Amino acid sequence: MQISLYHNPRCSKSRAALALLRDAGVEPTLIDYLNTPPSLDSLARLVGLLGVSPRALLRTGETEYQTLNLAQPDLTDAAILAALHQHPRLLERPIAVRDDTRAVIGRPPERVLELLDHG
Repeated sequence: MQISLYHNPRCSKSRAALALLRDAGVEPTLIDYLNTPPSLDSLARLVGLLGVSPRALLRTGETEYQTLNLAQPDLTDAAILAALHQHPRLLERPIAVRDDTRAVIGRPPERVLELLDHG
């Protein structure tokens, strides 16, 4: 089993998710998405694994959300994915991925433990 964690060390929820995984005996691969933004393909894959719309990955409290007018309901998924790629601070965190087959948004952080159950 391989767990990857889209991680921001300055985020308390992200640090808590990392601690929970480590306490469970899992050392995840950390993805520093702020310094190495995910590609459009990676973001589209995350959306598919999470089973959510791209809009669900947006952090609505970030300045870029307002500046880029991302609240517009008619924005396409492609436009939202492009904004996430160009402004990685907008990406909801943490996101944990197991074996490139399942993923969860760690809000609350305990959700990452769902990836350790069955299969």
